[in-house]
Amino acid sequence: MANLAGYAYLVAAICFIMALRGLSSPDTARKGNLYGIIGMLIAVVTTIAMPSVLSYGLIISGILIGGTIGTVLALKIQMTALPQLVAAFHSLVGLAAVFVAAAAYYTPEAYGIGAPGQIGTGSLIEMSLGAAIGAVTFTGSLIAFGKLQAIFRSAPVIFKGQHPLNALLGLLLVAFVVWFCMTQEPTAFWAIVILSLVIGILLIIPIGGADMPVVVSMLNSYSGWAACGIGFTLANTALIVTGALVGSSGAILSYIMCKGMNRSIINVILGGFGAEAGTAVAGGDDDRPVTSGSPEDAAYFMKNAESVIIVPGYGMAVAQAQHALREMADLLKAHGVKVRYAIHPVAGRMPGHMNVLLAEANVPYDDVLELEEINRDFSSTDVAFVIGANDITNPAAKTDEASPIYGMPILDVEEAGTVYFIKRSMATGYAGVQNELFFMDNTVMLFGDAKEVCEKIVSAID
Repeated sequence: MANLAGYAYLVAAICFIMALRGLSSPDTARKGNLYGIIGMLIAVVTTIAMPSVLSYGLIISGILIGGTIGTVLALKIQMTALPQLVAAFHSLVGLAAVFVAAAAYYTPEAYGIGAPGQIGTGSLIEMSLGAAIGAVTFTGSLIAFGKLQAIFRSAPVIFKGQHPLNALLGLLLVAFVVWFCMTQEPTAFWAIVILSLVIGILLIIPIGGADMPVVVSMLNSYSGWAACGIGFTLANTALIVTGALVGSSGAILSYIMCKGMNRSIINVILGGFGAEAGTAVAGGDDDRPVTSGSPEDAAYFMKNAESVIIVPGYGMAVAQAQHALREMADLLKAHGVKVRYAIHPVAGRMPGHMNVLLAEANVPYDDVLELEEINRDFSSTDVAFVIGANDITNPAAKTDEASPIYGMPILDVEEAGTVYFIKRSMATGYAGVQNELFFMDNTVMLFGDAKEVCEKIVSAID
């Protein structure tokens, strides 16, 4: 039975690898999801079929309860709330790792790792790491959820001596792990858990709202490593492989996104990026004049243009304007206009947020280009049509060293002949800084709900 389970777990692991490969491209994303579903089904069925399972009733009850909750959430969740949902799911993975570690500690004989007070050192280390990373993931994800859901302020929470405190708590955590491995005391185990919960909070609160996409990606990595650590405790090959895949892929994605924001991956891990202590966050009222236009003017100008680049952002997601936007693009193409979409790596609130929304509206994949592919084309483009993408188009990232987004690569929309910018008001973006693009001579503001504006443009073109 053990050999059969090993082969089944190997097949599941191959499916997970194929899933990641499929998700690397929009063209193969559906197939990647299918591979992931098949792999997880094989892993779950194999685990349930193991002779060590004692209560099928509890397992089936858990599957039914969790499956029902997941189905309801999947049917009701709005695309704009997807980042919050992902952060919440990460917190559950972390909490599960803590629970499994506690169960293994109090009933080690059930896991084949010894008896109470006589657990092997290797198992104690695995248990400690799984519990610590899981606890950090749990509270860190809750803070990220709160910021994304606007329960907490999105601005960084900075205080004097924050980094030395984090370093001290990190060293203290290592000391607790050593204490636990030497004594196997319950106090030591729970000290690890409680301290890790505190560290999770302290790592995320200094990170501002503009950097949340990287946080979501990094927490995804943490949840994977937590699962991997617990996989060693349970001696479960599938959990080890799956956790390692999630952890490593999340870390790689975080690194790619950090490059896209000119951030340090080390600072992300240590919770040290965002605004520094004492840094003023620009924004608020600004009485400089701006040029305001109408959807009809934008329709006429784009209809007679040769090239239009659309830059989607979170404002499009909030208004659910992707379908109206695609209809507008189709009409422009029918009039001979070359239409493409420019995607910034951190547009929206999570990695790939804009890609998912555009795919939902059946936008052709060939029309969707990343920053590196299309940025040089803005200078030869007649119109840049920005729909709620604030911080990722702000020229201050290139010129204002005092800005919290300074150094972040942006889409060079200001180089286009004309920029039409849809926004509800002149309020600042998620980073809390005013967009200098609004006040440029070639920028025309289209104030209003993004979906309604796009629909008016469609009517005017049609």
